[in-house]
Amino acid sequence: MADTTWIDTRRHNGGIIELSLNGGPVNALSPEKLMGFRDVIQQLGADDAVRAIVLTSPLKVFSAGLNLKEAQDFDDDAQIAIVNGLNEGFLAQYACPKPVICAIGGAAIAGGLFFVLASDHRIATPKALFGLAEVRVGVDFPVGPFEIARATLSTNELRRLILRGQPIKAEAAMSAGIVDRIVAPEDLRTEALKDAAEFASIPPKAFAAIKQQIRGDVIARIKDGTKATPEPWFTDETRSAMAKMIG
Repeated sequence: MADTTWIDTRRHNGGIIELSLNGGPVNALSPEKLMGFRDVIQQLGADDAVRAIVLTSPLKVFSAGLNLKEAQDFDDDAQIAIVNGLNEGFLAQYACPKPVICAIGGAAIAGGLFFVLASDHRIATPKALFGLAEVRVGVDFPVGPFEIARATLSTNELRRLILRGQPIKAEAAMSAGIVDRIVAPEDLRTEALKDAAEFASIPPKAFAAIKQQIRGDVIARIKDGTKATPEPWFTDETRSAMAKMIG
């Protein structure tokens, strides 16, 4: 079942759609939320009146990824469901033919970082944090998020973020190409909408075609990689690693 209740949709002039992620307190991810996000993104991607999409959040944490306290109790079916949600939700965003701008005012960690990596343009505040903590949680990456990370990050940044599992600050993220601009917190939403207006002025068919040229091979690898029968995600290390992370 898809849950879209955590996404507030606001329409702005010029065909700009703002999706405010508001699943308090930290936009924790679930299969239902990810499938709802997929559905919303796909609907907007197919709407000729939409010229750009902006992802924002009113929360102090942009997204902390999975709720580890809940995830510790995932049975096999729940593990498969969250992997499918991560694959499908972020593939929909990565493959969206519309420009997607992400405005990050807080931490985007683990699965939450893929809202950033799957976007076309990223704006952050100085106190935003970015990280991929999966190795510390005791899980590997589903094929969709992994291929997006591999295509988006340099080889060295992929190594640093994925193998150490520690977050980096906004300045380091900009140096790594994860962030395009850093702005004052009070200007974040305004600047994101301003940049979205610039993207919205680009001929939409040309943008979609060129985005497909850039990302088509990665999209194909993700689709091919998700054809296999899904298996449970956790290993014998996972639950104890999650418990240690929670403290």
